[in-house]
Amino acid sequence: MPPRKTPTARQCRVGIELRKMRQHAGLALAEAAALLGTDRTTISNTESGRFGVSGERVRAWADGYGCPDALYVAALRAMAEERVKGWWEDYRGELASGALDLAELEHHAVGIRSVQIVNLPGLLQGEDYARAVFAQAVPQPSPARRRRWLSHRLKRRDVLDRDNPPACTFLIHEAALRMVYGSPEIARAQLNYLLSESQRDNVTIRAIPFAAGGLPETGGSTQYVQGPVPQLDTVQMDTATGPVYLDAETRLVNYRAVLDRVEDMSLDPQESRDFIRRIAQQA
Repeated sequence: MPPRKTPTARQCRVGIELRKMRQHAGLALAEAAALLGTDRTTISNTESGRFGVSGERVRAWADGYGCPDALYVAALRAMAEERVKGWWEDYRGELASGALDLAELEHHAVGIRSVQIVNLPGLLQGEDYARAVFAQAVPQPSPARRRRWLSHRLKRRDVLDRDNPPACTFLIHEAALRMVYGSPEIARAQLNYLLSESQRDNVTIRAIPFAAGGLPETGGSTQYVQGPVPQLDTVQMDTATGPVYLDAETRLVNYRAVLDRVEDMSLDPQESRDFIRRIAQQA
């Protein structure tokens, strides 16, 4: 099988999980190659995502490694067998690969929990607000590139409208709710858009007031994206150089605990709507 030129984060994840299986089985590369009747290079390239892998091979390797979790193996097989080209591929070569990986991650999500400290969630940004956010980018992109950024940002929102959409909980700090991008009119319209989106059955918005006090370390923007089984969950964090993805078991456990604690500090959904409405009236 020829190597991939640019494997996506999701394609790499299949290889990462196969590496975890091998390591949990206590096998070095040479031992795994002898057990599976292949060579070390094939296993190494598959684990790195450079080589694709069939669902049948995932099953065979999982059996060889003695993985006892049938649901996990079935979910991993399904990931390996995906051949559908997502809408985000239309932006390849124009946007950073991290932005495309984020759209793919959200597209396949079963659930999403996020905490936002400074910016509002990308999935809940209106067009004018998103345009104003991109206007703060350094260095400034060309007008054509900024339009593509905006188009991609707005297209991501379609995941909320799909059949069986992910259950989303957005924990938004008061700092993000009061941050003005563009103008007070844009800020007010954006807050009203949040109130409208909070009426969706699959969307819960909870505000974190300044009065809640200090928060556990979350970073500026963090999403916890649930996969079909817990082992395939992913933490996505925004950084100045692009999104970062975490999938180590300890990281997943710790971030679940962080989000639980932040949610406990936040207002309930109705209190949050009232809180957001008051801020909008002050804008």
